[in-house]
Amino acid sequence: MAVTEPEAKTRGTKVSVRALVALVLVALVVYGFDQLTKYLIVKNLVEGSQVDAIGQLLQFHFVKNSGAAFSIASGSTWIFSIAASAVTVFIVLFARRIRSLGWAILFGMLLGGTAGNLTDRLFREPGFGVGHVVDFIQVYGFPAIFNIADSFIVASMGLFIILTLRGINLDGRRAGHTVHTVSAPEVSAPGVSELGVSGQGEDPSEDGAPGRG
Repeated sequence: MAVTEPEAKTRGTKVSVRALVALVLVALVVYGFDQLTKYLIVKNLVEGSQVDAIGQLLQFHFVKNSGAAFSIASGSTWIFSIAASAVTVFIVLFARRIRSLGWAILFGMLLGGTAGNLTDRLFREPGFGVGHVVDFIQVYGFPAIFNIADSFIVASMGLFIILTLRGINLDGRRAGHTVHTVSAPEVSAPGVSELGVSGQGEDPSEDGAPGRG
C-alpha cells in the first residue's frame, strides 16, 4: 500500500516502543553481565593472578586498567570518563529516533558496555572519575586483556558495519527506499466529454450537428 508524504513524516516522528524496549533490555543485560563478572573476579582473585579457563586458549588474568578498552592510553582515565559520559548521554537522547531493531540492539550493546566501564571509572579506586577498570579476559595470541564491556563495545562496532553494508537506516528501511505519494484521480463531470461541450459558448452546429431553422 502506498504511503503519502505527510503520513511518512508522521510515522518518522513517532517513538518505536519495540526499539526502545530492545535497546533498554540489551543495555541492562550487558551492564549486569559485565558488573557481575567483575564482582566475581575481584571477589575470588588477587590482582595479577592468572587462572586457566580453557587451558592456554582462555585465561582469567586479573588486572586493573587506567586507560581505554584493551588497556589503550593508560593514565588518561579522566579523559575516557568524560568521553564515556558523553556517549551515554548521546545514546539516551538519541534513542527515541531509532525504529530499527538492529540499530536498537547495536546501541543497547554500546550503552551497556560504555556504562559498565564508566561505572568502574567513577566508583573504583583510586577515586571518582579516575577509577581503574577491571580487566580479566586473556585470549591466547591476543595482545591485550579485556572485559565483558569491551567485548560488547567491539561487537556493536561489528554490527554497525553489517547494518551499514546492508544499507539499513535507523528507521528500519533500506537506503534508497522511496516513499510513493498517492494523488487523487482526476474526475470529470459525467457525460461532459461524451457531449463534446467545451464550456466556452461553442456552437454545436460547428461539429456537424444540425442547427436550428
